[in-house]
Amino acid sequence: MDLPKAGKTWDEVRDTLIARGEGDAKWRDGKTAVYIFNAGPELAEVQRDAYALYMSENGLGPLAFPSLAQMEQEVIQMALSILHGPAGAAGAMTSGGTDSITMAMKAARDFARAGKGLSAPANIVIPQSAHPAFDKAAHLMDIEVRRIPLRRDGSYEADPAAMGDACDARTMMMVGSAPNFPHGIIDPIEALGEVAASRDIWLHTDACVGGYFAPFARMNGVPVPPFDFEVPAVRSISADLHKYGYAAKGASTVLFRSKELYQHMPFANREWSGAPMSTPTLAGTRPGGAISAAWAVMQVLGVDGYREKQDLVCETRERAEVGLRKLGYEVLGNPLLGLIAFRHPQHDNFAIYGEMFRKGWFTSITTEPPSLHLMLSPKHAEVIDDYLEDLRCSTDTVAAGQQGAKVEARYN
Repeated sequence: MDLPKAGKTWDEVRDTLIARGEGDAKWRDGKTAVYIFNAGPELAEVQRDAYALYMSENGLGPLAFPSLAQMEQEVIQMALSILHGPAGAAGAMTSGGTDSITMAMKAARDFARAGKGLSAPANIVIPQSAHPAFDKAAHLMDIEVRRIPLRRDGSYEADPAAMGDACDARTMMMVGSAPNFPHGIIDPIEALGEVAASRDIWLHTDACVGGYFAPFARMNGVPVPPFDFEVPAVRSISADLHKYGYAAKGASTVLFRSKELYQHMPFANREWSGAPMSTPTLAGTRPGGAISAAWAVMQVLGVDGYREKQDLVCETRERAEVGLRKLGYEVLGNPLLGLIAFRHPQHDNFAIYGEMFRKGWFTSITTEPPSLHLMLSPKHAEVIDDYLEDLRCSTDTVAAGQQGAKVEARYN
């Protein structure tokens, strides 16, 4: 497409935008269980209006926009208040989980350089289920990644003993997930903390999925094990607001046990012709709308609102588990939050996924073992019975050998 010589009317362009979305996943109908966290039209309106109020402001300039600086700090304070942040804890907002993980690794690397004299090649030790964002950040910083198999007891949890055995004098970070994305399982962060503390290694909890879910699930009586700064060895946490914090994309948080640890994260540069520049994260320009929308959603929901939303998601997951088992599916491990992976022991699970895709469901898959995967939102309480009925039909189709070609799952 060439840039048009003459501009078009907004009505014409708007119609084109709407038409182009007609082939997208039908997330507003609850038929998408990945990428989107649908908490209802009321919160969507809060996101949209709060974002629009500050969509032109730039978080890069706190002196110019002290409103954004104040909102960001209050978001961090609210996050630390539910994640057992000790006095002196600190953090910053980022554009998403990959950004948060990258900045935590950068801080851990610089901390190891300053305190241990550890230069390249450093390494990180992570479970097999850890997010690929750790590999991406390691690639950028020339850090070795050591992925360690999960426990072999069917729990789909990280193996603290095996991870400890993989550490050496050049290990700068260990990682646990709360929960991991493939299976929705919370790793044994306390046990990982004991290993990390015994070796004086930075422990990072990747709570991108669960950071704004698990605390409220625990308040509702879900037996969520310690995973955050409650574990003394945890030095940093990544937690996404645009997931179960129900904020507009892209908004995440990266949190540190102390300001001293946090100080290893920001960038500062005076060695150029312009004014001295300091940025807390990798980004320069930081969309003001992402900050204002996150702040607004947290203010509108509050503890009670989050408890209500997360309770509904947990109830929906429990309903799904009951229905799945009736259909002969095995649920992997013991999921406690909003993610669930499940497999049929007798049929081709990816073929079943293909049948569900043809019925309009856009969800995810897990490859180890081959499984179907759901990341549930409050909206799914309205459609989980429809999903289970379509799954029954799809399972019968595959069982009868009538399935068509598999749909190849492609994810960014």
